[in-house]
Amino acid sequence: MRRRQELLLGALGVLLALGLCEAVGRAGLVRRDYLPPVSEVLARAVELAGDPLFLDGIGATVRAWALGLGLACAIAVPLGLLLGSVPVVDEAVRAIVEFLRPLPSVALIPLVSLLLGSGTETKVALIAYASVWPILFNTVYGLGETDPLAKDTLRAFGFGRLSVLLRVELPATAPFIAAGLRISAAVALILAVATEILAGFGEGLGIFIAQAGLATDGTRDVLAGVVWAGALGLVINSVLVWGERRLFPWTPEHRGER
Repeated sequence: MRRRQELLLGALGVLLALGLCEAVGRAGLVRRDYLPPVSEVLARAVELAGDPLFLDGIGATVRAWALGLGLACAIAVPLGLLLGSVPVVDEAVRAIVEFLRPLPSVALIPLVSLLLGSGTETKVALIAYASVWPILFNTVYGLGETDPLAKDTLRAFGFGRLSVLLRVELPATAPFIAAGLRISAAVALILAVATEILAGFGEGLGIFIAQAGLATDGTRDVLAGVVWAGALGLVINSVLVWGERRLFPWTPEHRGER
C-alpha cells in the first residue's frame, strides 16, 4: 500500500510539472526557442526511438556506462574489503584517498582525453574514477557495521580470517555495497553523458545533445535528448531498487515492503 501511494504521488508530481511547463510554453511566457511545449518535446523523444543512428548513440552511452561501472565495482569492492579489514592499510592510504576523492571527474576530461584519446576508453576511465568512491566507502562502512558477536562466534569455532570474511562480513556488507552501486550508477550515467557533451565528437547520447545545441532551432532536440537521459536514469535506478528488494528483504528500508 505504501509503495502504491508513493507511485501515485510521484506520477501526480510528474504530471503537474509537465502540465505547468506545457502551459508556460503555450502561453508564450517564454520564447519557444528557449522552452518548447512539453508535448512537442515528448513527441520528438518518441520520434527518436525510430532513428537507428540515435539508438546506436544510446547503445554507445550504455556500453560506456556499463564498462565504467563494472570496472569501478571490480576496484572498489576488493579495495573496500581490504581497507575495512586491515586498519594498518586503511591508515596508510587514507591520505591518498582523501586527496583523490574530491577531485571532480569533469575537470579531468582534458587530461584523460590527452592520454587516452576521445574514444570509449576516456569515458570508461572517467566513469570508473567517479563511480568508485560511493562503492568503496559503502563497503568500508558496511564492514564496520558487521555484528562483532557473529564474527567472534565463528572464530571460537576455529574459522580463519578468510572464512569469517566470506561467511559473515561479506554477506552483511552486501546491502551497503548494493546501495553504493545504486548511487554510482547514477553518477556513471551523468559522467557518460557529460563526457560526450564536452568532447563534442564521436557517438553517444551526449554527442546528440551537444550537436543539437549548436543548431539554430535545436532546443527541442536538446530537451528530447535530456528526456531520454532522464528515462535511462529512471529505468536503471528502478531495476537496481527492485534487485535490492529481492536480494536484501531483511534490511530496514525494505522490511515493511513485502
